[in-house]
Amino acid sequence: MKASRVPQAVVFDLGKVLLDFDYGILARRMASQSSLSAEEILRVVNQTPLLHRYETGLISDREFYEAVVTATGFRGAEEEFLNWFGDIFTEIIPMVELQRQLVCRGVPTYVFSNTNAQAIRHVRQSFAFYRQFTGEVLSYEVRSMKPDSRIYEAVEGLSGFTGKDLLYLDDRPENIAAGDSRGWQAWIHSDPVETVSRVSALMGF
Repeated sequence: MKASRVPQAVVFDLGKVLLDFDYGILARRMASQSSLSAEEILRVVNQTPLLHRYETGLISDREFYEAVVTATGFRGAEEEFLNWFGDIFTEIIPMVELQRQLVCRGVPTYVFSNTNAQAIRHVRQSFAFYRQFTGEVLSYEVRSMKPDSRIYEAVEGLSGFTGKDLLYLDDRPENIAAGDSRGWQAWIHSDPVETVSRVSALMGF
């Protein structure tokens, strides 16, 4: 959607926008202590109903771990599993630099993510850029996942902005469509170079 004015805040999806992630890393580590192969483990932990329950705050860390153990026969300790579960991220450098530039210019920035408690604990500890955000709206805390309208309302409530005052970047079309329906300047993200160029032009830097 073409922007009509300079936004007052920028809202970032986290996974595949600021951080790449690969559940295959977790699955390969678990395979040495499980009764399933890495490919089979991946089908348990990656974008499944079990993960959805965890990322909407319906089950705790312990309950998620116990469910994974039941499904995979994993023999490792809960702490080991949770550390591996969080350690699947790498920075997308151009997008991280974009967020830094916005912060330096005094533009409020917000994380808006379907995610879980362990992932965010790891990200907060491991990636300094995350601690520079003005605020965060996280599915497991709100108990609602994009593209449900309630989590978008939470962004508006936290930021104090609505409509075209919000620029929103996400890699999933259904999430962008939900933002667009609320009048946000909602842009699909696929290429960091293109996104940085568009945002820089809009914001005037």
